Amino acid sequence: MAENRRYVEIKLEGRNAVLEAIRSHRNIDRILIAETEASPGDGKSGALKSIASLAQRERIPVSYEKKETLDQLSETGRHQGVMAFAANYSYAEVSDLLEIARKKGEAPFLILLDGIEDPHNLGAILRTANLAGAHGVVIPKRRAAGLTPTVARTSAGAVNYTPVARVTNMAAAIEELKKAGMWFVCADMGGTSMYKLDLTGPMGLVIGNEGEGVSRLVREKCDYIASIPMKGDIDSLNASVACGVLAYEILRQRMIREV
Repeated sequence: MAENRRYVEIKLEGRNAVLEAIRSHRNIDRILIAETEASPGDGKSGALKSIASLAQRERIPVSYEKKETLDQLSETGRHQGVMAFAANYSYAEVSDLLEIARKKGEAPFLILLDGIEDPHNLGAILRTANLAGAHGVVIPKRRAAGLTPTVARTSAGAVNYTPVARVTNMAAAIEELKKAGMWFVCADMGGTSMYKLDLTGPMGLVIGNEGEGVSRLVREKCDYIASIPMKGDIDSLNASVACGVLAYEILRQRMIREV
């Protein structure tokens, strides 16, 4: 796996190119549609409406801009009223993350994200993962944020240093990692206080979806359910904040053991 990977944003122009990119679940950060091209009755709006509809289903932001804006951004001169901005980034394999830990002579510490959809949360988690000493982050291939330009910006450069692996099935990935000797803890309000758990050793921290939390199948694969003590009037933390709190508790316990 290449070190110091560079993140590149590429443009996709034209209706077919953008439509197929969405259908193939490519990591698209945003789509621009020309206002005039999308106007009803002009004979051109049907394809653009399909693109906007598919984008909404895949939770890709769409903005309607003046045609002149797309003309200025276009590199081909044939944008056909639509452009997409996509990520060009090499994902790691899960085995690469374990190899990083082995080379450092450290017990593996991975962060697994069970359906994090907000790219700002993913970017913030990558930043935390890097600073807390995690050897990498694992995300699902479907229905989750990928490595988009928004993630790259929010991560403050961590995307270039913290490897990210994608898996088809998170529960199955956890089972495979257990065979490699890892233990797993997931965040849930109904769990045991994180201060009462031994989170040292080869550890995977599982953070769930912003609204629904960790899915049942993934939760059942975890060895520990950790709660974060709260004293305020609301009952939950932002996913990236919860990840930061638990990641640093894992780091704290590791540092104590090393003393």
